[in-house]
Amino acid sequence: MRTHVEETRKLSDSNFNDLRTLLNAVPGQIDYILEQYTRTKEKAFDDLDNINLLLGGSIYERLKPKVLPVLKDIKALAEDMKTNRATLARVNTLLTDMKQSSAHLRTSLRDMKTSMEQTLTDPQCSFPVTATTCASIRQSLNVLDGSANFDQLPSLDGHIAHLDGLLQTDLSGLVQKANDSLSDIPGEVKNQTRDFISEFKKTLNSIQSDVKNVSTKIPIQKTLSNFVRYVNNSEDYILHYLPTVEKCNSYRWLVCLTICCLLTLILIFYLLGLLCGTLGYDQNATPTNRGCVSNTGGVLLMVGVGFSFFFSWIVMTIVVLTFVTGGNLENLVCEPYRNKKFFQILDTPYLLNEDWEYYLSGLVLNKPDINLTFEQVYSDCKENKGLYATLKLDHIYNVSEELNITKHTGDINSNLENMNLRINDIELLDKTGRKTLMDISSSGIGKIDYAAYINATEGSPTRVNLMSFADNLQRKANQLPPGTLKTSLKDHVDTLRNIHQNQVVPLQNSMSIMHQQMKGLHHRTSRLRDRVSNIIFFLNSTQYFLTSQLAKVVIEESKQFGSKIISYFERYLQWVRMAVTQQIAACKPAATALDSAVNVFLCSYIVDPLNLFWFGIGKATVLLLPALIFAVKLAKYLRRMYSEDVYEDEPVHKVQSKPRVQTIPRVQTVPMVQTVPMKTMRHANTRSRVEQGTQTI
Repeated sequence: MRTHVEETRKLSDSNFNDLRTLLNAVPGQIDYILEQYTRTKEKAFDDLDNINLLLGGSIYERLKPKVLPVLKDIKALAEDMKTNRATLARVNTLLTDMKQSSAHLRTSLRDMKTSMEQTLTDPQCSFPVTATTCASIRQSLNVLDGSANFDQLPSLDGHIAHLDGLLQTDLSGLVQKANDSLSDIPGEVKNQTRDFISEFKKTLNSIQSDVKNVSTKIPIQKTLSNFVRYVNNSEDYILHYLPTVEKCNSYRWLVCLTICCLLTLILIFYLLGLLCGTLGYDQNATPTNRGCVSNTGGVLLMVGVGFSFFFSWIVMTIVVLTFVTGGNLENLVCEPYRNKKFFQILDTPYLLNEDWEYYLSGLVLNKPDINLTFEQVYSDCKENKGLYATLKLDHIYNVSEELNITKHTGDINSNLENMNLRINDIELLDKTGRKTLMDISSSGIGKIDYAAYINATEGSPTRVNLMSFADNLQRKANQLPPGTLKTSLKDHVDTLRNIHQNQVVPLQNSMSIMHQQMKGLHHRTSRLRDRVSNIIFFLNSTQYFLTSQLAKVVIEESKQFGSKIISYFERYLQWVRMAVTQQIAACKPAATALDSAVNVFLCSYIVDPLNLFWFGIGKATVLLLPALIFAVKLAKYLRRMYSEDVYEDEPVHKVQSKPRVQTIPRVQTVPMVQTVPMKTMRHANTRSRVEQGTQTI
């Protein structure tokens, strides 16, 4: 207890520091709430400054899936028409070259055939040895002819000229113009909302002043200022009386120490008496002949008995006083405080004030009919709830009504509705562009006889492969005997190979290129009319959407943008309401201070040690009674006696007569004891038994 009382000053300082921290933190918490509004406002300002990207960009994103595919198709069609025109021009050039090349090839092969026929008229072919070979060569000359004839393929100049007229209208440029109009929406939104943003920022600044006024009107600080007075008075009271308590505790400590020392002294006498009596006891010694050690043990036991009689009333008085104090405090204060029945007693209606139903609500709110109890306040503070909700300060100032979302965001909504954002109608394609699309559909490029061009370029320029023919001719020439015939045939072989390399291969390459070009062109133009029809359909549909729905899209996106701005302040105001009602001035230090005062200081520091003290001293006092009895009974077997009692047995026939008691007179020296012939019984006593009619022996 002494140690705990010495720690009281440290405990009180700690609790008062916590309470002052609670009191001093409230202004900072309110400033923090206002600072969070500044951050919210800055976030809204940032969105307003980027309205071209947020609102304009959202409008653009809404229109893009509708508009861009159509513009992309028109641009792709324009690019395809340019590609088709280039393909037609290249095919037309190839056709001209191929007609000239095929005519030249036919002439070369015809000349080659005539020359070889003249060579075969050589007299050497009449010899039986060479006649068969010459006949075979002569028969093979029938296949030496050009099979490719492109004169029947018509020229493509008319189609090229028609496409040149269509391509004078720059469809790609018109598409880019529509794209630019769509991309200009964010900038147009920025320009139209410049004045609106300025006014809107003023509205947000005015809301900040409203929130500041609400924060200053919350009665938490007023309640805490009243609480400060109680805290200061309590601290002054404790600091004033704590030295007195410490001084009185010193006296209490001395008294308790004295009582414990007295009990210890009695115990020491008993223990020394037992020790000396045990060590000095001789069962053969007569009571008057007992040793000094045994006699000292008996004396010490009787001294302990004397101290027990002398001080026991003091100890019992101390036990009674401490029992009444500590037991009642434990049962009336500590135990009810732990199970909260103490608060239930305080919350009994009209107990503390006969005019108030609820004392705490009458004291704090000046409204005694509000159900505000000590138990509820204590439980809320233990959970570290805010003082506003704990003390039900909403009956004085309703923060929920003052921080009504609609009340503070109504101006924002009205400003957003007055934004009056207008986006000019976007024309995807003008009349010229639409006419060009229709002309492309009827350009006739899809009616070209692609089959004729493809079939004409599928075969070979010659009826026979000139290289194979030349190889076969050389093999046959090698069978001939040397001479002019053989030499001429080998020259013809070289000429055929030159014709194949210089005329057939280029012509064949041109035919392959034309074949691929015409197949690709046919693929691109086979469904040109349907393609243009689909483009025109979606163009009209998209243009109708822009004309009829653009304003609606702008309004929807504007509302969504406004809702996003409002959501910042809705979340902020909700957070303010939650912070004010649950977090500002969290009152756990108050519950901790009350626990420290009652549960720790009063019960743990004082009542529990006090109860332990009276219980221990009381138990010792109870044990004094059997100790006293045993000590008195035991001392007569240990102390040295001044006289002895001798008992003589009478004869058997005189057994009913009373025994004769012989008293040994007190002698200054060693007492003399007469021995009798009969059996005697000696009994040591603290006094001599004197009977009527005794005789002196």
